Amino acid sequence: MTRRVLLNLPPDVREAIWQHLLPRRTRPLEEVAFIFARTEKTNDTTTFDFAEWYPVGRKGFLSRSGYHFELTDEARGGAIKRAHDLGASLVEAHSHIVPGVACFSQSDILGFREFVPHVWWRLRSRPYLALVVSRSGFDGLAWFDSPNIPQYLDGITSDGKFLYSSKATPLGKYSYYDQQI
Repeated sequence: MTRRVLLNLPPDVREAIWQHLLPRRTRPLEEVAFIFARTEKTNDTTTFDFAEWYPVGRKGFLSRSGYHFELTDEARGGAIKRAHDLGASLVEAHSHIVPGVACFSQSDILGFREFVPHVWWRLRSRPYLALVVSRSGFDGLAWFDSPNIPQYLDGITSDGKFLYSSKATPLGKYSYYDQQI
């Protein structure tokens, strides 16, 4: 079932997350943050309502560059445990620092194939949301009914303002999410 998907963030929290994900520095690196959200479902909309967040620090990465990152088992496991303890869904947010429209990379999609089913199992089928942020905007994918079938995040609501997702990640019959790699 296709439903409208929203992430609700207070303006100061959204600003803090964006500042963490897109800092001004001479050596640009991808950054990661975890957001914990309670989900509210109506007939046609699911809203991820902000509960708390934390930035992933240097020690949370096994490797990282301007084009890729890999988190430690402790960083991933700690985020899942915190979501479990809060009774919340997990929202993973990371940055892309390359110019262009915000969308998930092929390596992001390949990572979802492994990580989303694991989170889905650990959090007992709670919805999962992934967010990628760039200087030009953001894109998001959410999983509700299956850890294998994502749908687009429509946007972020913040203090009455609606910020639209790029919806630039290809998801259809020919998307790399559906390809056998």
